[in-house]
Amino acid sequence: MADTATLSLLFLSLATPLFLLALLLGNRKKRLRLPPSPPSLPVIGHLHLFKKPLHRALSSLAAAHGPVLLLRFGSRRVLHVADPAAAEECLSTHDVVFANRPRLPSARYLSNGYTTLGSSSYGPNWRNLRRIATVEVLSAHRLLRSASVRAAEVRDTARRLFVDADSAEASGSRPACADVKARAFELALNVVVRMIAGKRYYGGEESEEAARFREMVHEYFAMHGASNLQDFLPVLGLVDIGGAKRRAVRLSAKRNEWAQRLIDEHRAADDEVRAIRGRTMVGDLLDMQASEPEAYSDKVITALCLSILQAGTDTTSSAIEWGMAEMLNHPATMAKAREEVDKVIGTGRLLEEADLPSLPYLQCIIRETLRLHPIAPLLAPHESSADCTVAGYDIPAGTMLLVNVHSIQRDERLWEEPMRFMPERFEGGKGEGKWMLPFSMGRRGCPGEALGMKVVGLTLGTLVQCFEWSRIGEEEVDMAEGSGLTMPMAVPLEALYWPRAEMASALRAL
Repeated sequence: MADTATLSLLFLSLATPLFLLALLLGNRKKRLRLPPSPPSLPVIGHLHLFKKPLHRALSSLAAAHGPVLLLRFGSRRVLHVADPAAAEECLSTHDVVFANRPRLPSARYLSNGYTTLGSSSYGPNWRNLRRIATVEVLSAHRLLRSASVRAAEVRDTARRLFVDADSAEASGSRPACADVKARAFELALNVVVRMIAGKRYYGGEESEEAARFREMVHEYFAMHGASNLQDFLPVLGLVDIGGAKRRAVRLSAKRNEWAQRLIDEHRAADDEVRAIRGRTMVGDLLDMQASEPEAYSDKVITALCLSILQAGTDTTSSAIEWGMAEMLNHPATMAKAREEVDKVIGTGRLLEEADLPSLPYLQCIIRETLRLHPIAPLLAPHESSADCTVAGYDIPAGTMLLVNVHSIQRDERLWEEPMRFMPERFEGGKGEGKWMLPFSMGRRGCPGEALGMKVVGLTLGTLVQCFEWSRIGEEEVDMAEGSGLTMPMAVPLEALYWPRAEMASALRAL
């Protein structure tokens, strides 16, 4: 009897503080002021409300329930922000809190275990990669040194278009037809790989290596843009639906082998080969590896190769495609851009990268393109590492953040006629102070912004300078948006073109 009484007292002494703690935590949860949330379903949360493309579906929810929403993507808590003040609060005031990346299962293998620059959470690995990317790879000095690579690739694209136009005229099928999407992707990929390793995989003699590389890249972007419900419903991860995991593991191995092969080739190259190849990112980082082997390890170089390859190709080529599509639908805009180029540069030579600051209207076209068609319409997802407050709401740690820049940059409270393509809205600094964030901001801002803007500006300016362009039919170009982490055109852009007579001699000299 005494033992029973003792056990009872012991149980009460342990249970009472636990009960009080649970009560305290329960009351704390009740006191949290969480953002509004639409009605959800068990297990799947709000997933049933979403149709493709996701940024459009989320914009509709924001219009109905408010610009700051707390949603449930299955097991994950998601903060959706479609308000500029709240977005700036997340990415500026709480920059460090939201500097992490969510560890989505589908990205595990394609990001080498979340170790690439874009996938790594805030910490020593990310800081090292970010420092190397901004100082050693993408700084103003390094970009100036690689200007000849970008010029050569843009001019080679113009040369091949000119040759194809000649062939079309000879066969009686003038004007020629260009697959703008494919040409832009090839150009962007060649620029990036030449900067990384001094190689080019498009436009030259076909090789087995080039074929393997192209297959790898296309497979990556196909998998990268796919919907992955197992990211939000962990039970689905128990079954490898459609063999997605096996494909990701196999593709990850291919990508790592490609990057390591580049490193080994550079390491084994003699002085003559290095001179032919020129200065490259891999070569520079291997030189630094000799003095700081840990900071510039093969693993770090591989992570940077893969990060720049995936971040600098699809995004840049999509911006070129959207820009051309808008100019095809607005011939007066294209004519005004060409008039500016002719006035500043003339027709005796091709546009150069150094000319871009002298072409303000071309820059307005690019800014307006990125306003209407941000390449990452929801930015890359962030995740909070601690509790914080956004727009007066309590946001728990571990919440995934989606900033809907597509919605914000079309907000009629901020922009006059927001759905209209109107580059003039940026002329003379009129767009200064307007909220635009196509490259994000803060610690997770895109370090390749300057590179992307140079490639897009040089490409669009050269295409407008060298060729006349028109739509294939009378109908306007279909501006429907596709799905994916980046925002492709739903219908790949094709257009008719023919060389400008004034530029024939400059084109023949390429």
